[in-house]
Amino acid sequence: MSLTKRVIIIGGGAGGLAAAMDLTSAGLAVTLIEQGDAVGGKMRQIQVDGKGIDAGPTVFTMRWIFEALFERSGADLASELSLKPATRLARHGWQDGSQLDLWADIDRSKDAIGAFSDLANATGYERFCADSRDVFETLKKTFIAAQKPNPLSLGRRVGLNRIGALWRTRPFQTYNARLESYFSDPRLQQLFGRYATYVGSSPYLTPATLMLIAHVEQDGVWLVDGGMRAVAHSMAGIAQRNGATIRVGERVKSIDIDRGKVRGVVLQTGEDLPADAIVFNGDASALGQGLLGARLTSAAPVTKASKRSLSALTWCTHAKVQGFDLDYHTVFFSDAYAREFDQIFKQRRVPTAPTVYVCAQDRNGPSAPSGRERLLILVNAPADGDRRLLVEEAEDQYRNRVWDYLASFGLNLERDAPITPTGPSGFHTLFPGTGGALYGRANHGPFATFERAGAATSIKGLFLAGGSTHPGAGVPMATLSGRLAAEALLADR
Repeated sequence: MSLTKRVIIIGGGAGGLAAAMDLTSAGLAVTLIEQGDAVGGKMRQIQVDGKGIDAGPTVFTMRWIFEALFERSGADLASELSLKPATRLARHGWQDGSQLDLWADIDRSKDAIGAFSDLANATGYERFCADSRDVFETLKKTFIAAQKPNPLSLGRRVGLNRIGALWRTRPFQTYNARLESYFSDPRLQQLFGRYATYVGSSPYLTPATLMLIAHVEQDGVWLVDGGMRAVAHSMAGIAQRNGATIRVGERVKSIDIDRGKVRGVVLQTGEDLPADAIVFNGDASALGQGLLGARLTSAAPVTKASKRSLSALTWCTHAKVQGFDLDYHTVFFSDAYAREFDQIFKQRRVPTAPTVYVCAQDRNGPSAPSGRERLLILVNAPADGDRRLLVEEAEDQYRNRVWDYLASFGLNLERDAPITPTGPSGFHTLFPGTGGALYGRANHGPFATFERAGAATSIKGLFLAGGSTHPGAGVPMATLSGRLAAEALLADR
């Protein structure tokens, strides 16, 4: 392969940046095109009241992925980013006044669960941790960090001598049903069921395999100095040091193909950029919908609206807080958890009694801040941003209901503080082709994860990366998708 091979990467999210890092370290000429005014994709930061607030992912996990990525590019993760290990993973609250903190130390969490509930549930947590680790270790090399398999090839990768381990991933049992075998306390079923939402899915519909996400947190969570945007900026800086060109604030109008092979891209300005290969780091459905050219619809499947993952209603605010003692990550649970997901996925409406996530981004020190503080507040919503504008999103009505709802937990938020909302239609605008879905397709059913697009496409020289592709959603998985796209590109002769 010629070291001067020209590669264009469309989209500067985690997948595109990871691909840029690997491809430049391999000596290829890389140009990354990002439509926003900064790289990062969903790792975005919003300015509110002169303060930068992380408005997307808020946790840094699976450190081993980034250590390997940075090392491949001649950099050291610890030198490039200031990472602080989180001792407390999250605080959780219910309307009956009960609270539970989960800790990075499993024994400490077990003790906390025992005091919160009872010994049987504490013992169940210990078993849950061991089993989630087993699932993760079974799938780490065979699925997560490998090119997209099918069910048969996954079995071959795991090996006949370990077929029992693959069966223990429980692909044909729902996650919530599996949780009932560990926890009799419905509050704990809620708490650990929430891991399904990390990939935009319902714990009542997703397979029990997703319990591996619990081990990801148990394996380490870090807070990033400067927020998650700092991760994106560091990745971009390394790629640029190795020769990549990054162009922000520019949008690709179409991908040009000739006789089944990519030729380059055309920008909205009319500029024609030639390329020998392209990595598309947007939602794969955008290609299937023909948003970058009618001749590209065969490159990736379109995710039906009914199959989309969760969207969200979010509010970034700089506000005063009273009452409930927030942690960096705090979750307020609905008393009607099953109804919440039924309303989102079946009724296609925002929940009447939602689970609310609050990221208090100034609470990473020994004491709570005085005065106003930076908050990201999130409620799950259906990904229908391309079909209709939610009334609650367009008006303040739903936000006021959420603020009243939080007050029932004892958390009182300043009502007239500066605030910037984003809902499904806003996310659809930011990430075309998604309807506002933040995680690609939902992981509902035993085979849903195999229906994600892989790195290679039917079009010669076109490769896919991002959270809508294999191995899945979230910053670490999207980063791996970029590495897999680069690997497939480099292997393509």
